[in-house]
Amino acid sequence: MARINLLPWREELRRQQQKEFFLGVGLAASLAVLSMLLVHWYIADQIEYQQQRNQYLSDQIAILDRKIKEIRELETKRDRLIAKMDIIQRLQSSRPEIVHLFDALARTLPEGVYLTKFTQSGGNLAVDGIAQSNARVSAYMRNIENSLWMEKPQLQIIQSKGATQSEREGVFSLKIKQTHPKSGDAGGKPS
Repeated sequence: MARINLLPWREELRRQQQKEFFLGVGLAASLAVLSMLLVHWYIADQIEYQQQRNQYLSDQIAILDRKIKEIRELETKRDRLIAKMDIIQRLQSSRPEIVHLFDALARTLPEGVYLTKFTQSGGNLAVDGIAQSNARVSAYMRNIENSLWMEKPQLQIIQSKGATQSEREGVFSLKIKQTHPKSGDAGGKPS
């Protein structure tokens, strides 16, 4: 006799296949979610690592900016110190000049000429005085030309004070340039 199976095996097979399908879909979805989480975690980790690197670079840039600012301040201080040293050096080198200048004034002054006023403005000198004659003023100007410490005398004013020949004293005013002799010539030319 033939055996006929009347049980709903097709439905059971369909249920079994549906169960396997849903299990496969669930497993695939779980794998997809898990892989998305892993990718998200990896990207977040890379972003955090890059942010740490950026923060490190920002910190180092800030440190270098402070150092650059300190270096600029030091350079400014150095420039000011160099300027002060230059001024001090110029003052030290020009310290004996006034002595030489007064010595040159005394050496170039001929007999019969008297100075009443002397002013110095930088390298320009102004001299006022009294001379017994115009010839003595001329001799004084020649002596100035021969001096190492003075040059280019320019006569500004010359006036006679007295009315008679014996009272021919004159008032004069000169503009003179101050010079600096070369290193080996500090002694002065003979006047």
